[in-house]
Amino acid sequence: MEEWNHHGLNAFTINLQGGSPVGYGNQKNWLNSAFYEDGRLRPAFMNRLKKILDRADELNMVVILGLFYFGQDQNLADEQAIRNGVANAINWLFDHGYRNVLIEVNNECNIPQYDHDILKADRIHELINLVKSIERNGYRFLVSTSYGGNFVPLPNVVEVADFILIHGNGVKTYEAMQQLIDKTRQVKGYRTMPVVVNEDDHFDFDKDKNNFVAAIEKYVSWGYFDYRKPGEDFSVGYQTVPVDWGITSDRKKAFFSKVREITGK
Repeated sequence: MEEWNHHGLNAFTINLQGGSPVGYGNQKNWLNSAFYEDGRLRPAFMNRLKKILDRADELNMVVILGLFYFGQDQNLADEQAIRNGVANAINWLFDHGYRNVLIEVNNECNIPQYDHDILKADRIHELINLVKSIERNGYRFLVSTSYGGNFVPLPNVVEVADFILIHGNGVKTYEAMQQLIDKTRQVKGYRTMPVVVNEDDHFDFDKDKNNFVAAIEKYVSWGYFDYRKPGEDFSVGYQTVPVDWGITSDRKKAFFSKVREITGK
């Protein structure tokens, strides 16, 4: 994390139900959840999270903390367990005094693999409002949710979210990325608010025009989604298990070089 920050990176995403350790593929062949079936928090997961959040805080870095991930939400019993999980996670953050955290309720709410309806696109605003309703001493955590690649957010989220998360997967050109951003800012309920591309598997960092540059030029943050592809060695991939967290592969080096170029670090 210190090395990332040294290059100018100021935020990263993690999720209490992980992410797919194989990139794209079946999402249900493993158990990776910080929640028990009833929504209580697993101490081992939260102890690890504390180490990450503490170190990020020391480095003045922001963590975009996801709560649920498709292919893992079925490990909670029902909607009440989901609501319990949200409340327990947010209250845990309050209990530990964190202020360097943004909340992403779930990853790609419009993906059909979700088992619980309250985590799907039509109703996800209910959980966004639940997070917003939990306050201590006049403070609450800023919250949103994300959508699948090349998908324009829906009004029920835009109207209640504190910031907007979009994904660049499937957005194949510089022009298409800028069009996605423009369309997002035209959705009903949009007001002056941050827009973040917090996942994109397109790179081309050596080119003058790429998705990263397209987002930055629109004053939108851009997130690097790096997974190990078939045949690649263990230096590649920040999501594929086992993970080499260093800046070790050519793709990682190219990304961080572009970050340093943009941030002037």
